[in-house]
Amino acid sequence: MTNKDIISLCPQAFLPFWRRSPVTFILVILSIIYLGFAIHFFGFSLSKILEGFANMKPILVAMFTWQDFSTWNFPGIFDGLVQTLAMAFLGTFFATLVCIPISFLTSKKVFRFTLLRFFIKRILDMIRGVDILIWAIIYVRAFGLGPLAGLLSIFTADVGTLGKLFSEATDNADTKQIEGIESSGSNKISVIRFGVVPQIIPIFISQSLYFFESNTRSAVILGVVGAGGIGLQLTERMKAQYWDQALFIIVLILIMVTIIDTLSRAIRKRIIDE
Repeated sequence: MTNKDIISLCPQAFLPFWRRSPVTFILVILSIIYLGFAIHFFGFSLSKILEGFANMKPILVAMFTWQDFSTWNFPGIFDGLVQTLAMAFLGTFFATLVCIPISFLTSKKVFRFTLLRFFIKRILDMIRGVDILIWAIIYVRAFGLGPLAGLLSIFTADVGTLGKLFSEATDNADTKQIEGIESSGSNKISVIRFGVVPQIIPIFISQSLYFFESNTRSAVILGVVGAGGIGLQLTERMKAQYWDQALFIIVLILIMVTIIDTLSRAIRKRIIDE
């Protein structure tokens, strides 16, 4: 078979790229143009990057030069770690308790009142549309500096997201099991208790554990806006340029997050396997 025969069998394969897929070619060109504008807008340049690395050098040296280690405020640091864990756990726990009944009220398989379901879902959308840092700033202004603002911001943000996830899990429950219990003449509460709850509780626990794992990291960031915890301890030392203590706190945060991630993953795997 000659080259002409091959081209005649599949002529599109031998066309230039811009003729074979003009839409993709236009998108590539537009992406390159946008990338050029972005580089120009943010002022990227090799000299600026090299200058930034040069400015980081004394900070990195100060981080690894630990001075007067025995005089550091270890009670304050470890108290911040405990506050961070408490914020993440309590915020997730209370949000889970609130979202369990919300999941029933927003599920069309359990609750038939369409107008109320629509109203609750729109409230959850509104809560979910506000970032957790914004909630933290609001609560810091309302309740002052401290872990209470962090706990409330985690709780509020989780209600918006867990409420949606729990509702979808309830909607996806097996209909056959529900119909089987309904056919026995059971009332609505019994149908929910024995037909819906056994299916969704493992999912709820798994999702809550994942959010606790994620909220442990979020609680650290909340300290930047004054919501207490280890993040506040880290921010104060960075402002005072105690870079050695800042590195020590970062290492503790990494250890804490790694332990929480490992335990949470193991528990979720056990729940899913069962």
